[in-house]
Amino acid sequence: MARQINVALIGNPNTGKTSVFNRLTGLNQKVGNYPGITVEKKQGVCKLDRGLKAHIIDLPGTYSLNASSVDENVVIELLLNKNDKDYPDVAVVVADVENLKRNLLLFTQIKDLGIPTVLAINMADRMKRKAISLDIEALEKQLETKIALVSSRKNEGFGYLKELITDYNLLSTKPCLNASSIAPEYFDRLRTAFPKQDLYKLWLVITQDVNFGKLDRNELKGVASFQTESESNLKRLQQKETIARYQFINNILKETLTIDTANAKDFQSRLDRILMHKVWGYVIFFGILLLIFQAIFDWSSYPMDFIDSTFASLSEWTKNVMPPGDFTNLIAEGIIPGLGGIVIFIPQIAFLFLFISILEESGYMSRVVFLMDRVMRRFGLSGKSVVPLVSGTACAIPAIMATRNIESWKERLITILVTPFTTCSARLPVYLIIIALVIPEQEILGIFSLQGLTLMFMYMLGFAAAIGSAWLLDKYMKIRSKTFFVIEMPHYKVPLFKNVLITVVEKTKSFVVGAGKIILAISIILWVLASYGPGDFNNAEEIVRTETAGETLTEAEFENKVASFKLENSYIGYMGKAIEPAVRPLGYDWKIGIAIVSSFAAREVFVGTLATIYSVGSEEEETIKNRMAAETNPVLGTPLFNFASGVSLLLFYAFAMQCMSTLAIVKKETNSWKWPMWQLFVMSGIAYIVALAAYQFLK
Repeated sequence: MARQINVALIGNPNTGKTSVFNRLTGLNQKVGNYPGITVEKKQGVCKLDRGLKAHIIDLPGTYSLNASSVDENVVIELLLNKNDKDYPDVAVVVADVENLKRNLLLFTQIKDLGIPTVLAINMADRMKRKAISLDIEALEKQLETKIALVSSRKNEGFGYLKELITDYNLLSTKPCLNASSIAPEYFDRLRTAFPKQDLYKLWLVITQDVNFGKLDRNELKGVASFQTESESNLKRLQQKETIARYQFINNILKETLTIDTANAKDFQSRLDRILMHKVWGYVIFFGILLLIFQAIFDWSSYPMDFIDSTFASLSEWTKNVMPPGDFTNLIAEGIIPGLGGIVIFIPQIAFLFLFISILEESGYMSRVVFLMDRVMRRFGLSGKSVVPLVSGTACAIPAIMATRNIESWKERLITILVTPFTTCSARLPVYLIIIALVIPEQEILGIFSLQGLTLMFMYMLGFAAAIGSAWLLDKYMKIRSKTFFVIEMPHYKVPLFKNVLITVVEKTKSFVVGAGKIILAISIILWVLASYGPGDFNNAEEIVRTETAGETLTEAEFENKVASFKLENSYIGYMGKAIEPAVRPLGYDWKIGIAIVSSFAAREVFVGTLATIYSVGSEEEETIKNRMAAETNPVLGTPLFNFASGVSLLLFYAFAMQCMSTLAIVKKETNSWKWPMWQLFVMSGIAYIVALAAYQFLK
């Protein structure tokens, strides 16, 4: 077996660390969470020379080991715990050639932990354009390390970087800074009290407790009782350490780094003046959003039509090829339509992730964060809240995890509570099918699709609900909290196709696999409940024949009446009738009621549920959309899905908390059931009232 080493990939945000990770691992990576917390854990495998394998861990971005957020603390926890199975044999610190001074602060801290450390200077392809020259040999000598100049864009320097990782045991572990020089007397006392401990690691354990208070952690024995310095003095010593490190870095860069600003071709500042303009910045941002939602509807229609017809044909083919019976019906009428109800929406979901990935990769998303901070402040949020809110358009779960970068607890809690209002990709299937049913296919001004504009309105409505809720929470939540806003503007760059592709594939696969498991299970349960029933269900043909005596019916019409009678008298029919009085004022029938209840498992289950319910007993090659369009109101005889009921359903899903997984994440992030339960009841109440008002007003 090949020997495996652990490699920690560490760096400041926006240094291209993820691009380096993707170059080293390709698609051979997986995403999970760190044990006990919801910070994303990215891992991958890279084959090296001499039969060696590197298990690469892409750690969250951090500016230094003086962490200012719980997200950054993950890095420190790993680097201080030698017993952790992921503890690195070698650390690769990724630096941006244009921000080398700031990036080297983190490098010197990690090297001082005694971990073999390689410096990977990324974006080397920019050096000529920015008129930057770097004496690598002198820099290696001063830092006593090995340096790899790499370019993720051009895939250069990675062969040498792999060589350095392979030969990690040859790297010097001599510290860059003598920690005891910060405060000799204090460190002498520390050395006396803990003679067997590494002083710098011990110093980090003590100072991180200053930052994180009661946070659970694996402390070194005796540290808690070593309180000879006040919190303010420890912070002062932290500042003194940072100043000493920057003095060390400045002296080195004076000799090794040259930047000829006169010959640099700076396009970024000119572009920022347009994209971050106090008026045009917002116009451009909303224009980009409009383009995204138009593309989701228009570009994805071709693959959707193909998937739609393929699943309908597959269901019919299954019935014709397999022997008649319950097992065949389960596959043809339960599993295939249920899965088809999700697979059909892969194109839209993939397009959504595609655009979000491009905005992040290009560097534009950070400009949006800065731009929106002016607006967000008025509602009790910070500009950093935009990232979770925009990420929430993909899925609320990772979006809520992303709030760990918000330093203020009050702003973070408010962001967690309002993020589920933003329209996630799980709502997208519901919106798309209802909009297609009740909104006409017509163009406005010969350019914009009315259906696309409606979809954008639903997204804007969700965002407005989140902002409005945040404003109310900010007014009424009595939580004292310091707040500050710092963000770095990454350089504009053309998104790397490989990075975008990996993001789209991984995120879409995660969505489909996660939803598919739930839908498959629920589809089977629903099919059983809809295919069996008590009493009259078993005598359906005789009862229908008696009721239609004297009528002239074709065989197909008779079969449809039998199927309808069975569905209404099945177990699921009785369940639907029981909740129908509650949903009837909203314009729904018992079938929609069943779909709403089942979609509490996950919103996307709504369409799969309807696909399963409406396909029971049907031998026609019809799509779910056509079956829904054919449904009639039993009292009025008019189409069940008219404009009023369609708008009511859209509004219900715009506001309702229809996701158990999100509730679980909120509980984990807030460490209390109080907040997720509050979300569930308040959001569901708002959804019911708004949907009721809309239907009663429009009908």
